[in-house]
Amino acid sequence: MRIAILGTGVVGETLGSKLVSLGHEVRMGSRTANHEKAVAWTRKAGALASQGTFADAAAFAELLFNCTLGTASVDAVKSAGVENLRGKVLVDVSNPLDFSKGFPPTLSVTNTDSLGEQLQRAVPELKVVKALNTMTASIMVSPSSLPTAHDVFVCGDDAGAKKQVTSLLTEGFGWKRVLDVGDITASRGLEGLLPLVLRLYQSFGDFDFNLHVVRK
Repeated sequence: MRIAILGTGVVGETLGSKLVSLGHEVRMGSRTANHEKAVAWTRKAGALASQGTFADAAAFAELLFNCTLGTASVDAVKSAGVENLRGKVLVDVSNPLDFSKGFPPTLSVTNTDSLGEQLQRAVPELKVVKALNTMTASIMVSPSSLPTAHDVFVCGDDAGAKKQVTSLLTEGFGWKRVLDVGDITASRGLEGLLPLVLRLYQSFGDFDFNLHVVRK
């Protein structure tokens, strides 16, 4: 596929590099066409990698990953352009983390709304699927790096979009357990896990962990 990565941080680079290694064409999008970090990643990632603006990446792609800073995600996705996004699937990996009062951050939106829902409302033409937001980037693309079973959650309003994302997670990234937790309003719960995840990070001293649901 042709895939867009919106955002130039560690998550975007990690996902982009994994997708390139799987044979996908990947374009990293940012606010400027030649963002320094995007250019550096493109050179490192090889012939299947390219960079451009958010709009360039969205127009190029069949599927997109939102890896931008959560508090800037709505503006970033809007700037990609409705016509470039119409009918496409956006995997929202970001979290609405507010660092204004230091660490650990709070959530800028919670309880009755979520970033996933905000993105879906901002661009109704998109099919937003929330996924991969509860773990560090290296585990997103290499779930087998943890020694025991663990879960990735997905939610969204479009069943076909969730099926497509689940296929990429299982066949591409190697996930064994993908739990569909419902429509896009379930983003409230998935994003609401972040305060726990960040407290676990403080206790463990690293992000080398993930969550697992055990049923009787």
